[in-house]
Amino acid sequence: MEVEITQLTFDSRNVSEGAAFIAIQGTQVDGHAYIEKAITKGAKAIVCEHLPENLKEGITYVQVVNASRSMGLMAANFYDHPSDKIKIVAVTGTNGKTTTVTLLHQLYTELGYSAGLISTVENKIKEEIIPASHTTPDTISINELLVKMLEEGCTHCFMEASSHAIVQERTAGLKFAGALFTNLSHDHLDYHGDFDHYIKAKKKLFDELPKDAFALVNADDKRGLVMLQNSKARHYTFALKYPADFKARIIDNSIQGLEMDLDGKSVWFRLTGEFNAYNLLGVLGIAQLLGENEEEVLRQLSMLKGAVGRFDLLVQNGITAIIDYAHTPDALENVLKTIQKLRTGTETLITVVGCGGNRDVTKRPIMAKIACKFSNKVILTSDNPRDEEPMAIIKDMEAGLSPIDQRKVLSIEDRKSAIKTACHLLQPGDIVLIAGKGHETYQEIKGVKHPFDDKKIVSELLKLLFKD
Repeated sequence: MEVEITQLTFDSRNVSEGAAFIAIQGTQVDGHAYIEKAITKGAKAIVCEHLPENLKEGITYVQVVNASRSMGLMAANFYDHPSDKIKIVAVTGTNGKTTTVTLLHQLYTELGYSAGLISTVENKIKEEIIPASHTTPDTISINELLVKMLEEGCTHCFMEASSHAIVQERTAGLKFAGALFTNLSHDHLDYHGDFDHYIKAKKKLFDELPKDAFALVNADDKRGLVMLQNSKARHYTFALKYPADFKARIIDNSIQGLEMDLDGKSVWFRLTGEFNAYNLLGVLGIAQLLGENEEEVLRQLSMLKGAVGRFDLLVQNGITAIIDYAHTPDALENVLKTIQKLRTGTETLITVVGCGGNRDVTKRPIMAKIACKFSNKVILTSDNPRDEEPMAIIKDMEAGLSPIDQRKVLSIEDRKSAIKTACHLLQPGDIVLIAGKGHETYQEIKGVKHPFDDKKIVSELLKLLFKD
């Protein structure tokens, strides 16, 4: 056990001399199959759940119950517990995670702090962008990021905590100053198996918070108070409908923004929709729980724009295009309901939507049905088909359509052609929602990521169609 370790890794391809290799049993690959390769490349210690049959001389083997959790604890020790030296707030829930952490990062930057961001869209150290491949990185990468944040003088870090990450112990070994729960709806049931396990995945984050942390939950979501059960942290709530510690009321909601009443103060924000009212209220709650002045926070929040690809507006030649990451039934319904409230009733609303491959199949017919309920016309198309056939995914979506719905639906496999068709059908004053990909600048097909940016494509098409 006295062997000096120079590196921690769970990827045998990255092993260097003196490394400790952690054999993680993943959903696709089992790290135990790469123990020999890791030793050949110079690993001096192996951390695993099952010991190999043949133990090599001069190699330290550590058998653990849960290698993923052990990796988190090891990473915290190896990097000298960076999460103890920076205030980390985790945000979890089905929808709103990215907008909430992005707003928090923008807010704290405007308040004069140096802050870090770990999100679906990007990771940031102050204003330096570090590309993100997962909603929540692995524990080694998180600790490396935190060390860099501390070196750059960051005092706060705001991170998304996905249900996958929580279950896979990617937050293990981290000390949180607090956590926020946004909402819970139909998503990732392909991974968690059922809704009960999905709820437990989110709740695990709150169960493991320390006594000196805060737990802030959406009291309007029926699972909000469930998150607080058994949590040792200080309990707080936010809501638009029910009594809560942080309460607000929407006065006006338009395409230009939101006006809200907060404790008798009327404040206008540049974000649109009820879902963003919840995001803003959650951000306000976190900032106050971290000791910030309410009036200064509201002043700064009123000037912020939110996250890329979240109700992203593009108005061109009298046509309003909305690009949104909505890829769950609840998120799609939220966006469409928001658009409904902003409509005069005379314009046509066309929704272009698809569903990702190798993901929850049960949500596909539900999303098609929701799109039809709130739109004049719907074009079903590819999202990120991954290893599935795009038309097979579209067929699954079509299964949710009634005979009446079918009359307003077109199915076009190629996403660019689908967006182009939608643009051809639009007249000045009309609205098009392009849902599912938001900030993503690629389309994943058979393991290859092809360049594809919804906002860029719709902008170019609208310019071409209306150039005269």
